[in-house]
Amino acid sequence: MPTSRQLSAWVPVVAWAALIFAISSIPSLSSGLGIWDTILRKGAHTTEFAILGFLLARALRRELPAFLIGAAYAASDELHQHFVHGRHGSPVDVAIDALGVALGILVFRRTSR
Repeated sequence: MPTSRQLSAWVPVVAWAALIFAISSIPSLSSGLGIWDTILRKGAHTTEFAILGFLLARALRRELPAFLIGAAYAASDELHQHFVHGRHGSPVDVAIDALGVALGILVFRRTSR
C-alpha cells in the first residue's frame, strides 16, 4: 500500500501526464494566427513539459531519472500525436518538450533549497 507521501508525490505526476495525453488527443489546436499560432503552441509545449519536469523532480528527488522519464514521455506523446487525425509527431517537438522538462527540473532545484 502506498504511503501518503508517495501518493502526494505521484498523483500530481500521473494527473498532469493524463492532461498532456488528453490535450494531445484533440485533433487540431490551430488558432489561425499564423506564425503566432506556432509560437504559442511551442510555448505551450515547453510550459506543459516544464510542469511535468518539476513534478517528476519533486516525486523522484533525483534529476537525471526525472529528465529521462520526462523526455521518454515527450517522445511517447509525439508518437501518440502521430495517430491523432489532424496532428503529427515531430522530433523538434520532442526536443522542445525535453527542454521544458529540463527547465522544470531547474526550477525545482532552485526552489527546493
